[in-house]
Amino acid sequence: MSEQQNEAQSETRYRVVLNDEEQYSLWWSERELPAGWTAEGTEGTREECLARITEVWTDLRPASLRRRMSAASAA
Repeated sequence: MSEQQNEAQSETRYRVVLNDEEQYSLWWSERELPAGWTAEGTEGTREECLARITEVWTDLRPASLRRRMSAASAA
């Protein structure tokens, strides 16, 4: 990656977004959120947002799968 690309990327602001399945992603902070996604509350550099996702998204299974597995083990 060129120095100009690195500078542009470091100046870009992102936000952490979350969908109904409790899956996380990055989104540009100046753009409208895509359908089905909500802002989690964290905004910053790409690295800051990725660090937040790493911190909070410890179980990568979709929420619906976690609920089904939990119900099956309780039965």
